[in-house]
Amino acid sequence: MLTLQPMKFQNSAILSLGSNLGNRLQLLQESINYINSHIATVVKVSGIYETPAWGFEGEPFYNCAIVVHTCKAAQELLQGLLDAEAAGGRVRSATGEYISRTIDIDIIAFNDEVIHRENLIVPHPRMQDRNFVLFPLRDVAPHWMHPVLKKDVNRLIATTTDNSDCQFVMKLPAPAEVLNPEKFNYIAIEGNIGAGKTSLALKISEDFNARMVPERFADNPFLPLFYNDQARYAFSLEMSFLADRYQQLTDDLSQFDLFSDFIVADYHIFKSLIFSKVTLSEDEYRLYRRLFDIMYKELPKPGLYIYLYQNTERLLQHIKKRGRDYEQDITPDYLENINRGYLDFIKSVTGLNVLVIDVTNKDFVNKQEDYLWLLGEISRKS
Repeated sequence: MLTLQPMKFQNSAILSLGSNLGNRLQLLQESINYINSHIATVVKVSGIYETPAWGFEGEPFYNCAIVVHTCKAAQELLQGLLDAEAAGGRVRSATGEYISRTIDIDIIAFNDEVIHRENLIVPHPRMQDRNFVLFPLRDVAPHWMHPVLKKDVNRLIATTTDNSDCQFVMKLPAPAEVLNPEKFNYIAIEGNIGAGKTSLALKISEDFNARMVPERFADNPFLPLFYNDQARYAFSLEMSFLADRYQQLTDDLSQFDLFSDFIVADYHIFKSLIFSKVTLSEDEYRLYRRLFDIMYKELPKPGLYIYLYQNTERLLQHIKKRGRDYEQDITPDYLENINRGYLDFIKSVTGLNVLVIDVTNKDFVNKQEDYLWLLGEISRKS
């Protein structure tokens, strides 16, 4: 049986937040919201812990840890967090000494990487000596292993030299929890070539702990041949895709409980029908449709079918950027025909919960605001 969960698409970072000036709880919540809205998706939030000021005389701190997912590199994430601190009113000591602060945000871990740069050391070099880091860390990553010390978080807590008090105060929700795409159980995401369907499926599956069902199109031997000679290889390509997609969906979905698991796929079997309508002759399509209808009856239907629409100009830009040799000769007419085929299908289909989202002017991979907008569109769908 093939492994369905692909290699990670996003980076995962654990951040430590602390505040001992002003309304500490409000400042933590505002910083979490700022990070989620502008920098990275906040998928987990620990409890809030109150601890004494460490290394100087000051008011007690509220501390928490969060897990974020992002396509940003560590240095880019760090710059975003400095902006978040500035937005929270952080003022740094001119001498570098510890002082009270409205908000303090540190990168504790970034994937399993060990980073040594002038302005960034990961894992944080003093985390193993700080209860206010370790206790919240255990909440969000109870099995986390220090990549240098080779101790898990529970062992770090048991052996730390820090004996300061660390009192649980309350729990804050993660911003992602209110979006609830899980209500659909099974989401299929489709779009034209270059629309970003796989990127979105990967982000959602990682951010909401879904089972990812990817289309394994790269294994199709007819695809490069088709782009060179469409008339000759169209029927072979479409029949191969249909058989592969049916077998993939049958095998993949059978591994999950469609009533309790959350499943995200970056394709649906209807994709075969739409592409074949564009590429096949009329006689070929009639035969193809008969076979398709037999297979379609046997497959589970998604709770939500999403079509990502992008105009032809943007599609061509994305195709060129990702640089697959066999895609570089795709014509605007071909892409427009595919778009038209999807939209005609969506108008006529029955018994399928459909959501069309125009992402022509959106960059939901690199712009957090665009990604949250898209998630909002999904969450508002009934």
